Amino acid sequence: MNELISVSLVVYLPHRQLLERTLHTLVLALDRLCVAGQVESAPLYLVNNGTDESIDWSELDSDERYKISVIEGQGNVGYGRGHNLAIERATSRYHLILNPDIELDGEALERALVFMEAHPEVGLVSPMVVDDHDHQQFLCRRFPTVFDLFARGFLPSTLRRRFADRLARYEMRDVINDRDIVMDPPIVSGCFMLFRTDVLKKLGGFDLRYFLYFEDYDLSLRTHDVARIAYVPSVRVLHHGGDAARKGFGHIRMFAASAFRFFHRFGWEWL
Repeated sequence: MNELISVSLVVYLPHRQLLERTLHTLVLALDRLCVAGQVESAPLYLVNNGTDESIDWSELDSDERYKISVIEGQGNVGYGRGHNLAIERATSRYHLILNPDIELDGEALERALVFMEAHPEVGLVSPMVVDDHDHQQFLCRRFPTVFDLFARGFLPSTLRRRFADRLARYEMRDVINDRDIVMDPPIVSGCFMLFRTDVLKKLGGFDLRYFLYFEDYDLSLRTHDVARIAYVPSVRVLHHGGDAARKGFGHIRMFAASAFRFFHRFGWEWL
């Protein structure tokens, strides 16, 4: 019998404490589904793109109902390709793509699945995301221009403030809040994407041309071709992530390469 939900996380030399927090809060959210009689077990796929053999993955495997299947040995194949290794194994009704720096609210999965069961036209749910200070992160997006990406990612804060209205529109701050469901945001964040698995498989998962960055933009836009996307603020998660500019030149280079591939595929908009 197919499972109700499966989950995949891709890690590369992960921050151990953050990963443990992610898995702990994930298990608590899954436990609510168990209590409700919706699941008895849920496959968790941990895709290890790193080479750190010192990590004892078995220590993370604290609950046999959610036994972690570690996929490793493939090397650092990139974020999207890593998730695809899990997606191709998934036989569940729903599949959660999750970052290893996310903490789930205890009711996040229960509320997301209730919404999706009530809205069969929705193939992807995106949550309300907050940061470490409980401030909302606006991770739904309108289609970006090259200038939007540059201003948001690389301008110092003093200059970025001059374009606050423009960036607010890009981040959909005029419609995204902590109360209202928003149907069909053009782009949603890959830090938490709850898909109907059949929709995800129909799309072929992530596009392998992206190594890191913009694979979620690409997948969001393609999802609109086969299903609806919903931003559901009652589904709440905490995100510890940072931006590419703070991670060094290597990440800036990967960001630029992926941005080029994205605009080359979907069309260039400069200003």
